[in-house]
Amino acid sequence: MTADSFLFDVSDSLGGRFWKLKPVEEQKTRTLAAKLGGNDLIARLLADRDVTPDLVAKFLDPTLKDTFPDPSSFADMDKAAELTLNALQSGKSVTVFADYDVDGGTSAAILTRYFRAWGQDLGLYVPDRLTEGYGPSPAAFEKLKSEGAELVITVDCGAAARTALDTAMAIDLPVIVLDHHLMHGEVPPAAAIVNPNRPDCPSNCGHLAGVGVVFVFVAAINRLARNRGVAPENGLPNPMQWLDLCALGTLCDMAPLKGVNRAFARQGLKFMSRDNNPGLRALADVAGIGKVETVYHATFALGPRLNAGGRIGDPWLASKLLSTDDWNDAVVLAEQLHSLNNDRKAVEDAILERAIAQSEATLEKDPSTSALVISGEGWHPGVIGIVAGRLKDRFHLPSVVIGFGEGLGDVAKGSARSVKGINIGDAIADAASEGIILSGGGHAMAGGMSAELEQIPVFRDWLNARIKIQAETVREARLLEIDSLIGAGQATTDLIDQIDKIGPFGAGAPRPVFCLSDVTLIGARSIGIGHMKIEVEDATGRLEAVAWRCADTPLGDALQRGQRMHLVGDLKINEWNGKRSVQFEIRDGTICS
Repeated sequence: MTADSFLFDVSDSLGGRFWKLKPVEEQKTRTLAAKLGGNDLIARLLADRDVTPDLVAKFLDPTLKDTFPDPSSFADMDKAAELTLNALQSGKSVTVFADYDVDGGTSAAILTRYFRAWGQDLGLYVPDRLTEGYGPSPAAFEKLKSEGAELVITVDCGAAARTALDTAMAIDLPVIVLDHHLMHGEVPPAAAIVNPNRPDCPSNCGHLAGVGVVFVFVAAINRLARNRGVAPENGLPNPMQWLDLCALGTLCDMAPLKGVNRAFARQGLKFMSRDNNPGLRALADVAGIGKVETVYHATFALGPRLNAGGRIGDPWLASKLLSTDDWNDAVVLAEQLHSLNNDRKAVEDAILERAIAQSEATLEKDPSTSALVISGEGWHPGVIGIVAGRLKDRFHLPSVVIGFGEGLGDVAKGSARSVKGINIGDAIADAASEGIILSGGGHAMAGGMSAELEQIPVFRDWLNARIKIQAETVREARLLEIDSLIGAGQATTDLIDQIDKIGPFGAGAPRPVFCLSDVTLIGARSIGIGHMKIEVEDATGRLEAVAWRCADTPLGDALQRGQRMHLVGDLKINEWNGKRSVQFEIRDGTICS
């Protein structure tokens, strides 16, 4: 990549990035603009998303009718639906085994509500992160069997739990696995394993979150029930009423927003705004939100609170909250999660401060470091993943954060987050297979591991040596692509409303990134803890801007001094006291030469 290809010659911004303007086919853009009545900017954004003129209408208004997959295209889906409907009709004791994150909680809640519509109770089991770890264990299945479970349905977990599934088979406990995580090697034994990412699944739906798989699953049960001519007293439950839960799990699990996921998110947010789920309404109230209707509300307000129980408290809270129809119970559970989230933030901030200091010392000692492997005694496994993500965003390097000792078990536990182009899950899995660490794996952008204490420095050296070979890929992770230049006065609420029609924005569908060139900074002030609000001005007008988590960074220092700068960020609507205004959220910047 040559210097003359950088926007404004920015090859080392205040955030350590280099900037490029996204190339777009001009003819395609002109054709789209003509179809959109001459709106060049929106046409450019659609062209970048590979939307052709004939698909504009369906892209801007994604529906389940157009995108919903055939349940029978999933391996084992029909078998799983038959086993479950048989259990519902015969009154068997069924338990859902859920992961402790939002995806698992929303999945369990949909199944709980589906069984309730049939007049059946569904048992619930959520493993403790500290004492049991992720996914099913032999001990958990043995416990469920001893308590009378006749069928277990795992959600958002189970596909890799071979030892636990072997145990279930040995004790004659049928298990249906509903999962979406990557699978390698032979499919483990179970009554049914429904996973669009199993090697032999022809559904082409590997982008689904766990809750998406569950949503298709209940549709499959309904279809089978109609074929049999059976239904509960009040008729078959309509899964559409749980689109709010499906959207929440899809968004919080960062599933790529393509295909049916776009419809889940777009239509599900509409359902979320109707406040039909008492748990979501109660959680929104304690979070200080009015109407829940945006991706931000779901992923940054509700999501962390729902995850808090699984991270540092009671892992059952999220599933219980999302399943209840009792307002009083919902308020109590929501307040518990809100309190735990405050505790989580305090724990996270303390670890993050130490992790940043370690990272800076590592990079000062060896600027060519290709991956950060940071560790500390007592670092809680429930927050190290968040900290790893913060380090990755700050230093633009794959980051692994490891906690050990102080009541955390016999071995060190680590969580990893990666940058584009570096498959951290495969790297960790290879380290485990080579005996560098005890165990681990994951996917391209995230992973988990366990290791003996003395293995940590060996793993650090091994990972850096592996990734150094991909030095250019690591460098590419510093690339910040910009959709368009824009003037401060051009950023209006009408423009943002048009941009939002291209959404929802999230994983695999990032919010458009804009550059304000040569702006003057006015009235910088600190807000909250570590954030800053300013006004920017250019020849076209003024615009309010905010920079999150910028304290003690080169970007924050430059903003404080009020210099002429080029700024990169995205446009949002800021609603306060019934008024709507435009806000530019700064991602990066550089001082004008």
